Amino acid sequence: MTAASNIEEAGFQPASRIAAIGVSKILQIGARAAAMKKEGLPVIILGAGEPDFDTPDNVKEAAKAAIDRGETKYTALDGTPALKQAIVEKFRRENNVDYAVDEVTVATGAKQILFNAFMASVNPGDEVIIPTPYWTSYSDIVEICGGVPVLIPCDAEAGFRLKAEQLEKAITPKTRWVLLNSPSNPSGAAYSEADYRPLLDVLLKHPHVWLMVDDMYEHIVYDGFTFVTPVAIEPRLKNRTLTINGVSKAYAMTGWRIGYAGGPKALIKAMAVIQSQATSCPSSVSQAASVEALNGPQAFLKDRQASFKHRRDLVVSALNAMPGLACRTPEGAFYTFSGCAGMIGKTTPKGKRIDADSDFTDYLLEDAHVAVVPGSAFGLSPYFRISYATSEAELKEALKRIADACARLS
Repeated sequence: MTAASNIEEAGFQPASRIAAIGVSKILQIGARAAAMKKEGLPVIILGAGEPDFDTPDNVKEAAKAAIDRGETKYTALDGTPALKQAIVEKFRRENNVDYAVDEVTVATGAKQILFNAFMASVNPGDEVIIPTPYWTSYSDIVEICGGVPVLIPCDAEAGFRLKAEQLEKAITPKTRWVLLNSPSNPSGAAYSEADYRPLLDVLLKHPHVWLMVDDMYEHIVYDGFTFVTPVAIEPRLKNRTLTINGVSKAYAMTGWRIGYAGGPKALIKAMAVIQSQATSCPSSVSQAASVEALNGPQAFLKDRQASFKHRRDLVVSALNAMPGLACRTPEGAFYTFSGCAGMIGKTTPKGKRIDADSDFTDYLLEDAHVAVVPGSAFGLSPYFRISYATSEAELKEALKRIADACARLS
């Protein structure tokens, strides 16, 4: 008798807090595509949310040196002094925002930062306003923490950005947070200072509402777009804003698992309480590597940005050339979020009707052997996300297959 059957016989019931939450659709699609590849099918996976570049050599050398120095023990709970100081200097140098060391926290990835913050601040029934499309973890974490996600659709015509009138209408006495992500996963849309200003003016009128901003893709922007973080625009909101970032995307350090944030001292202290009972400190070696990432040479970021832009232009142009698809040009990140309304109602060569974006992406995987993610996974349909953080050769082949598959629909 297997362990699984023992659990079933014991009548295991998941806690109510996760009863309606499943494994990420992105991970499900990735696992399905990987299984198909293992079977020998030529699947191209365009679902990964990580750069295809390697971690810079100086960062890897810093990690090795830390190991050689014996820096393999527990560190301070929410970040070494060296890393916190590097983060303070990064915020000052790149974002024109001053945080004290005790206003900075470090965790095992930005996802843990989000979890710590919501767990430390959200009471049952508290509302968190989240524009869609959104990174899938946002709403699930809010629900696990007892909060209520308030999802506001922001389609391509709105630039996938929240508008001030939408925000004003969504705020209630129960609103605890507004969560914004720029540049965005999955849309690549970014908020300029002019885009942020009306939203910040709304928040100034509602002092009970706090602002959480996910700046993870700040170094991946195009066409002269100027990245800005809200606290730099409106310092009066600093005492109720959590500014989240990390080393995963800019420095191709996804597996090192380091995220960080700056915010009010009381919030940072409360987040440390949560972390103390979850993971304790992040990896000592990863923290040493992150100090070098933030303090070391930054010139390579421009080269990688240029490479991503070239791939972005390739993907956007090809998608817009396909009848039935419409792809907005993103300001940043390494994703396109293409509309596929023109495919709804069509029929596959095997006679299956496409009634939703998930049907379309299933068709692309099964028929064209290209794995992409439906917009429904990100709270907005009918769209699909492509990650162009892969080789140009793979992108060209994938786009050709998508075009051929679309042409076979009737």
